[in-house]
Order: sequence, then structure tokens, then C-alpha cells
Amino acid sequence: MKTIRDLLPSGIGHTTNCFLRVEGTDGDEAYLTTEASNERSSVTTVNQLAHALHMDPTLDSGSLVKVFWPKSRCALLRDDLVLMDSPGTDVTLELDSWIDKFCLDADVFVLVGNAESTLMNTEKLFFHKVSERISKPNIFILHNRWDASVTEPEYIEEVRKQHLDRCVSFLAEELRVVGLDEAPGRIFFVSAKEVLSSRTQRAQGMPETGGALAEGFQDRLREFQRFERTFEEFISQSAVKTKFEQHTVRAWQITDAIKAVMDAINIASADRKICCLEQREDQRDRLEVVRGQINRLSDDVRDKIKTLTDDVTARVTSALSDQIRSLPVLVEEFRAGFTPTQETLQLYKTVSRLVGGLAHRCSVVMMSLKVCLSAPPSDSVRPLLSPSVQEQLSAPSASFQLTYDLGLAALCADFRENIEFQFSLGWTALVTRFIGVANAKRALSGGAEPRPQDASSFRDEVVVSIATGLVSATSRASMTVLVIGGVVWRSVGWRLIALSLSLYGLLYLYEKLTWTDGSRERVLKQQFVEHAAHRLRAIIPVTSSFCSQQVYKELSATFSRLSQRVDLSDAELEGNIRQLSVRIQRLENIQRRSKAFRSEVTLGSHPHWAQSQS
Repeated sequence: MKTIRDLLPSGIGHTTNCFLRVEGTDGDEAYLTTEASNERSSVTTVNQLAHALHMDPTLDSGSLVKVFWPKSRCALLRDDLVLMDSPGTDVTLELDSWIDKFCLDADVFVLVGNAESTLMNTEKLFFHKVSERISKPNIFILHNRWDASVTEPEYIEEVRKQHLDRCVSFLAEELRVVGLDEAPGRIFFVSAKEVLSSRTQRAQGMPETGGALAEGFQDRLREFQRFERTFEEFISQSAVKTKFEQHTVRAWQITDAIKAVMDAINIASADRKICCLEQREDQRDRLEVVRGQINRLSDDVRDKIKTLTDDVTARVTSALSDQIRSLPVLVEEFRAGFTPTQETLQLYKTVSRLVGGLAHRCSVVMMSLKVCLSAPPSDSVRPLLSPSVQEQLSAPSASFQLTYDLGLAALCADFRENIEFQFSLGWTALVTRFIGVANAKRALSGGAEPRPQDASSFRDEVVVSIATGLVSATSRASMTVLVIGGVVWRSVGWRLIALSLSLYGLLYLYEKLTWTDGSRERVLKQQFVEHAAHRLRAIIPVTSSFCSQQVYKELSATFSRLSQRVDLSDAELEGNIRQLSVRIQRLENIQRRSKAFRSEVTLGSHPHWAQSQS
């Protein structure tokens, strides 16, 4: 103990200038180090380093000197106890830095005060700052130099009560580190000088009560021994208790923070889940609407396509019929200086301008049909598409053309003109006027031409047969005609017959004289009109059917492309629904895991659990 006395600065006045840390070492030699150097120095220099009266100028009040003392020479240091001696709290205002640097790991604080003065505000301020950083620190208060109280024995109890009340109020009411019933057990009235002297006497083999000791020494010695026992108990227990309580409070704070985070995650996941559920429900409703609308629209479009193709058939038929009726005007507009030569006839039979004019008129009609078909069905389909697919929806194709072939180039290929003079009352003319040109040719040719299987009706066949029989009979019985003429001669008289023959001859002569190139051109044009009209009427059903098939294919292909776009939109909606379902499931997992983790944290932070751990 003498060595300890000589080791640490002691004496009256302000003695300790810096922090002194005493800890045990397994070696046999004591040494010390400073913050500035790890070089080992002799412990005899500690007074020169740390004593306020002759301190090292390089050390300030916040410096630390480490003293390593052999454990074999101090039993208290064998349990890894570390003693920290600090300067007085009134030395500097840098209490916060002191606490942060040296006091956060302290298990027990011993405030050594002077019994000749009361507890000072600087000391209170220091421990207030300590309690802000450490949860309920263990504090002992020693009123040293209590041996001086024997000089005033009449006030000794009043002074003791004054110190005790003030310290109890400070510990229990101000710091609230202990209760009112526990606080008196943390306050001791001792005389360190007397105890040191007694221990020195005992170490030298002399009685502890030897020497000049003041009255009441035994009470003060027992008080100091009670402090030693209490100090040792707290050293062995309070470290764990203080650290565990501190960590428990910190654990509760962390637990509360974790629970707050889990609650925030749960709330955010629930909000996101509700949003995703609403989006998925909206996508499902839209998908159902799209599928229902596309089914109804498909039926409507098929009906419209059928109606439109029928309308195209009727329009093409009507347009071609109108062009057939306008053929006489179109043919009449053609002028080429007609002469009955082979070159002129060939020019009239090619009639490229005539064919071009007819083709132009038919093209105009077909263009009007195309305009009628230009209204796209995409307008009714567009609302069913998603925005991304709507951007891919291009304008309707403008390359669609109605193609048709009226055979105008070969219109005159089989045309056989007949511009020879024919008397209007001649036998051929009468037969032609009665049964038509084609039937007249067959009748006058005696039925030699092959007859098509589907050429005429039964009525035309009967008429042709009768006319053929008459012609054949006339050619075989010319004598019969003379006999009949003679009978008529005798019946009506020669004057009437002569007049009739004269009129017949004059009519023949008139027609013969008026049979000019103009008459031939007019007859040629009339024959061409009849021929072209007959040919065009034959191709009307084929052309109208062909055009309607083109329209049907084009509209069907257009609607098929639109249906594919709808399928893409449908697939996109299904993909969105699947993604939302996966996201909802993930959010539910997050909610479930956050709730489970919160429950585990709540269970782990329960006070009973904390008590059981302690």
C-alpha cells in the first residue's frame, strides 16, 4: 500500500493534473506509458508526469498516463479491474470530451469529496452529463477527511445528516440512478489518510491502531471496510448489470426502430398491394370487355363485309349496264373519215380510242367504288387496343386496286361487219327483222353452222326452224311462185300489181341511191354497238362477281390484320395481369415476412424475456 501511496499523486490542494489509468500486468515489474509514446518508463516518474505542482508541460488535463502494476502485488487488479484517476471536475469545462473519451466504459464511479464542504455544482454537472450517456451509472460518494469532524463533536451528526440528505437527493431525485431507500448505502464518510496509515502499520507488523489516530477511528475504519465490500460486490456485478442494461435499452431502441421499419414496410406493401389489385381488376375487366366486343364486332364486320360485297356486285352490274347504254353515244363520237376500203374498215374495227374511252369510263366507276370502300374498320377496333398497340396500328392500305378485265382489246376480234346494200323489203332483211341477226344467219344458211348447246330458248329454235323451212321451200319451188303470181294476176288485176311493183322498185331505187358512205358508217356503228353490247352483257356477271370477290378478300384480310392486333393487345393484357399477380404475391410474401419478423422482434424485446436473460 505504501507503494500505491507513493505511486499516485497525493497531498493537499490540487494534485492530479491528468488522467491516470492503473491496470494489472502479468509481469513482475511495474511501468508506465503515455499517449505520445509507448516507451516504458519507470513508475517513479509518475509524480513528475501527473502531479499538478511539477507536471510535464507536454501533458494537459485531457491526457492519459497508463500505469501497469503487477497483479501479484495487488489482488484487486487480478480480476482485470482498471482504476481511472481523473483531475478535478473544476479543472476544465471540457467535460463532454472527457466523458466520451474515458468514461463510457466505466462500471463504477467514485466521487471523492471533501467532508469539510458540501457537494459542488461542478461535480453535479459532471454526473448529469454522465447519466445522459450511460443508463443509470453506479455512483459512490466518499466524504473524505471525515476525521476532521472530531474537532466539532457537537455538530458531527448535523453535518453528517446535511451531507447525507444532499447526496441522497442528488442520487435519487436528480440523477434517479437509485431509489431513496438505496441511496444511503452509496454514501460513505471515511478518512483515507487514517486507513492508509493503519494498513501501513499492519504491513509492517505493527498494530493497526498504532500511531496518532483521532477519536472515532474504528467507526471510520468500519465505514471504509463497508465501502470496500460494497465496491467489490459492484465491481463483480455492476459491470455486467450496467452493460447489459445499457445494451438492453439500446436493443429496445433498435427493436422499436426495426418494428417501425417493419410497420412501414407492411403499410407500404399493403398500399402497393391494393394498387396492384385495383390495376389487375381493371386489366381483367378490360380483357373481358375486349373479348366480348371483338366477338360482337366480328359478327358485325362479317355481316358488313357480306353486305358490302353484295353492294359492290350491284354497283358493278349497274355501272357496266350504264356503260352499255352509253355505247351509242361513245361510238357516235368516233369520226375517222369513213370510206368502204379495207384499211378504213380495219381502223374502225381496232378503234383503240373507242376502247380507251370505254375503259376510262369503267375506271371512273371503279374509282368511285374504291372511295366507298375506303372507310376502314379500324375505327371500331382502335378502342379495343392498348396504347402501345394503337401506336403500331398503321393507316389503311392505299394500294388496294379493283382489277378487272372487260376484254375490250378483243372486243372487235370476232366482229364481222356487213355493210353491203340490203333492201329493207328484201327477203333477208325481213327475216333478219323478224328473228334477229344471228338467227337470220343460221336460217338463211340452212342450219349448216354448228349450234351451241346453250344458245337460245325454245321459242328462238322454233322460229329459226320455221324460217329455215320457208327459205328451203322457196328455193325448191320457184315454179310454184310463178303459178301463185299468175293466180294473183287474175284475181287483182294487172294495174294493181304493176303499181305495187312500181312502188317496190322506186323504194328499192331510193334506198340504192341513198346507200352512201355515211349510211355505211352508220350501219357499221350500229352493228358494232349491237355486237359490243352483246359481248359486254355476257361478261357483266363474271366481272361483278370477280370485283366482289376482290373486295371480300381485301376487307377480310384487313379485318384479319386488325384481329391480330387485338390478339396482341389481348396477350399484352394477359401479360400485365400475370405480372401484377406475381407482384401481388411478392407483396403478400413481404407482408407476411415483415409481420413474422416484427412478431419475433416484439417477442424478443418483451420485458419478461429481458428479465429472463438477465
